[in-house]
Amino acid sequence: MTGPGPAKQPAEDEATVGEFGYAQELHRSLSWFSLFSVSFSVMSIATGVFLNFTFGMTRLGPVSIWLWPAVGVGQLLVALVLSELGTRIPLAGAGYQWGSRLVGPAYGWFIGALGILYAAVGVPGIVYLAVAPLTEYVLGIDDASPRMTLFLALLMLTLAYLVNIVSVQVAARVNNVAVLAEIVGTVVLALLLFFLWVTGAKDSGHGIGYLTEHHHLPGHSYGYAVALASLVGVYTLAGFEAAADVAEEAVDARRALPRAILGSVVVSVVLGMLVLIGFTLAVPSDEVLAAGGLPAVFQYWLGAGLARTFVGVVVFAMFALMVVSAAVIARLLFAMARDNMLPGSTLLRQVNPTTKTPVPALLAGYALNIAVVVFGYNSSNAFGTLVGATAVLPYLVYLLIVLAYGHRRRRLAAIDGAFDLGRYAGVVFGASLVYLVAVVLTLTLPDEFRRANYYVLGGLVLAALWWLVGLRPRLARGEAGAPLLDRHHPHTDDPEIQEVEG
Repeated sequence: MTGPGPAKQPAEDEATVGEFGYAQELHRSLSWFSLFSVSFSVMSIATGVFLNFTFGMTRLGPVSIWLWPAVGVGQLLVALVLSELGTRIPLAGAGYQWGSRLVGPAYGWFIGALGILYAAVGVPGIVYLAVAPLTEYVLGIDDASPRMTLFLALLMLTLAYLVNIVSVQVAARVNNVAVLAEIVGTVVLALLLFFLWVTGAKDSGHGIGYLTEHHHLPGHSYGYAVALASLVGVYTLAGFEAAADVAEEAVDARRALPRAILGSVVVSVVLGMLVLIGFTLAVPSDEVLAAGGLPAVFQYWLGAGLARTFVGVVVFAMFALMVVSAAVIARLLFAMARDNMLPGSTLLRQVNPTTKTPVPALLAGYALNIAVVVFGYNSSNAFGTLVGATAVLPYLVYLLIVLAYGHRRRRLAAIDGAFDLGRYAGVVFGASLVYLVAVVLTLTLPDEFRRANYYVLGGLVLAALWWLVGLRPRLARGEAGAPLLDRHHPHTDDPEIQEVEG
């Protein structure tokens, strides 16, 4: 089956947005590879491994890396569900739109609120806890002051948002280049370390059997250690649905989205496994890893200069993650404001006519991220707890979306030529739900996360307050909210609705 020609496709994409009651305001220019790069960069194996590698090694030892592919299979199950859903509702701010149109505006609001909480804290956590300290290492700044870390974090964050304000095309180009940078900074580096280990360039103190060594912390069982060590993959392999958040800027979104989402998960899982093997074998001793993390491991094998060069490439990949994340939070705010769901919606839904970017939404996202970075600077312990709390947020969103889509899917007609789960839908839905419930329990039940979960509950309380005070009256007057998909969209198979509307 041949796809539509280049002249026909933009008109079809704009008509798709029109079917949902919106005008095409954002500029469509993103190819499937740009969408793939968005999801790949948001998952960012470089960021996830650099932040969490020592965590897994401490809890379970080197054998912890073999939990990565198991998590990858679970993520792929969820990605299959969201890929099919993305073809049926290819709109900006995907999670919010999916919840609103499958269940109702209240359901969509809380999914959107969870997404805002995640984006508001996740990016500042990455820039303050990873990007800024690694930049200091690259620049050779030893014993940097907290003020220097804050300055670098604010500088990187500002640059990321400026790129998005200029245009989505510039952001996409930065991100496309970053895909290569991430591969060089992780996969190529891991292979180099592996060959240095094979040739015995330096004494590592262990053989291939090191990959099966294991331990657990005193006072805890191996089951507990396995659950915590699995979080290396859980923390990292989230955010693959980000391509759907920029669907209104994609060319041939209904065909490109599944390829981008599923491709990003598969590639990240495979490359991430290679990286984990290479990095683990390169660990010369627990003392080196504990003293300086992965940069100290790299420096042991490569020397300071080459180690800093590779880490510099990783920093660029992390910067691209910030660029993409800024775009995602802005599209979520824009999508919710377009339905009058947020305070200041009239301003937040505006799109700059020249750049075709949602500048007010970008500035709002920037203000949120800056506020959280400053909070992190003033209270580092609480900030670490707050960042830890964000880990459960995307999985709560996934769980709510999969439940909603599983309930509504049979009422929605398949779209010709689009990705479809077909007869395997029931198995995929069931397995993905079991996986998501297990992840949410792992991220909430252990003692390590008890304090962190108070932040999540606090955010949900604020979301509920806005719902009661500001949003519910708007919905009662018909001034806010997106309509249900099966009542206001041509692709419906619900015979009761067809009979009523007929």
